[in-house]
Amino acid sequence: MAGRPFVLLSVAVSVDGYIDDTAAERLLLSNEADFDRVDALRARSDAILVGAETVRRDNPRLIVKSEDRRRNRVAAGQPEYPRKVTVTAAGELDPDARFWQHGTEEHPPLVYTTETGARRLADRLTAPAEIVALGTELDFGALLDDLGARGIDRLMVEGGGRIHTAFLAGGLADELHLAIGPTLVGDPHAPRFLHPARFPGGSTHRMELLEVTQLGDVAVLRYRPQES
Repeated sequence: MAGRPFVLLSVAVSVDGYIDDTAAERLLLSNEADFDRVDALRARSDAILVGAETVRRDNPRLIVKSEDRRRNRVAAGQPEYPRKVTVTAAGELDPDARFWQHGTEEHPPLVYTTETGARRLADRLTAPAEIVALGTELDFGALLDDLGARGIDRLMVEGGGRIHTAFLAGGLADELHLAIGPTLVGDPHAPRFLHPARFPGGSTHRMELLEVTQLGDVAVLRYRPQES
């Protein structure tokens, strides 16, 4: 049986722990050098996962922007783009979202959902997509088992807060890249990096700091959340 993929969580936060503000346009917490770092991480991934809330709020494309990196993927026998993955309990996804772009019949975007969500999505989606019902509730361990069985060895998780919380609370993350932008949001209604949860080991558990990198005015911290 295939093992679960290596799970990398990637997020950009303000100094006070927010991932966005409440304005209509997305708050850019990072800078061009860090965007290029993230693009390189995407190029080394087999799949990129975001939650349905991120699809609705940010309408991301989740592509590898660098042509050289895409060419290198194809030369290595990989698809031009990593496979797109999203998670939704209720099946509330816009069929016209940019998330569906660049999907192919051979590698369509994957949607993990509940039995109820699967029925709803079957009536809504028009773009190529593969819908996987995980049961009456979302089970992220089962999600990783399914991805592993599909040959996904490296999964990059880009949010949002509920998704990052689920992976960290479930002890399912192998690495965390935390890019800290030099801004303060301070809005209690804005989305935060993590939600309240019971995390493995509690508040006394210390993650292992693997690396600190400065990219202009952004600091990137690389952590190993669990003991190796």
